[in-house]
Amino acid sequence: MDAITLLQKVRRIEIKTRRLSDQLFSGEYQSSFKGRGMSFAEVRPYQSGDDVRSIDWNVTARKRAPYIKVFEEERELTLYLVVDISRSTSFGGSNRSKRDLQTEIAATLAFSALGNNDKIGLILFAGSVEKVIPPKKGKKHVMRIIQTLLEWETQSEGTDVDGAIAHLLKIQKRHSNVFLMSDFLGPEPARNFKIAAKRFDLCAVHSYEHKEVEFPKVGLVPMRDAETGQVRWANSNSKAFSAGLKQRHQQKKEALNALTKRSGAGLVSVEMNEDFVPPLLHYLKTKAR
Repeated sequence: MDAITLLQKVRRIEIKTRRLSDQLFSGEYQSSFKGRGMSFAEVRPYQSGDDVRSIDWNVTARKRAPYIKVFEEERELTLYLVVDISRSTSFGGSNRSKRDLQTEIAATLAFSALGNNDKIGLILFAGSVEKVIPPKKGKKHVMRIIQTLLEWETQSEGTDVDGAIAHLLKIQKRHSNVFLMSDFLGPEPARNFKIAAKRFDLCAVHSYEHKEVEFPKVGLVPMRDAETGQVRWANSNSKAFSAGLKQRHQQKKEALNALTKRSGAGLVSVEMNEDFVPPLLHYLKTKAR
């Protein structure tokens, strides 16, 4: 992708997702993810009705009058976007792929976090972790994340979701909001996913394409595995072929649903050609209750 085309794509993503963030997501994001803990704000003179346990005895002794400590909720949070860029995410139509969908969702969440003055970090992974952008604040930082999502070329084979989560657990010790975006076509994450769900506010965003469930009946076609590059021929008119696709998708969906429920994580499933706004908003609203 040349520089001019890249800048145009970055700008289009910014316009679309920032509008969504400003109009729909910022309020829901803020109410869904509250600060953790309390931080000291100031001392002030004691007033009738104040909790005596809040008295600052050092200041009280100096001033020779009772003063109390005032605390406020720690509002600053960190949003981590952990995004699958394996070759299977390039699957889709001529105008949009699963990776394009994930980029739009990631950008919308990043702008929502930006409006909340939160830090945003990024992890890109396929068969291994390929790129990490540490959490920072600011529009310039968000634009860097969007540009990286658009231009990064996948370097490793396969999809190692559990390895990406393990890397996140290693570098991020504090509580954070984490959105894990993948088509989850690789091995199912297990132990690290459960650990991350306990440490973070974790939500799995599952992207899939309609043709992965119902392939058009066009006879004998070459089927290329986007992860391995292996090609095999399949009869798309075959009932067994169609049933196999649906069964595989249903099994993956049920396994992912069971994993997130056991772990206490959130789950958002989005078909590539659908509007991602309703399911994502539903998740945020449900979480805010």
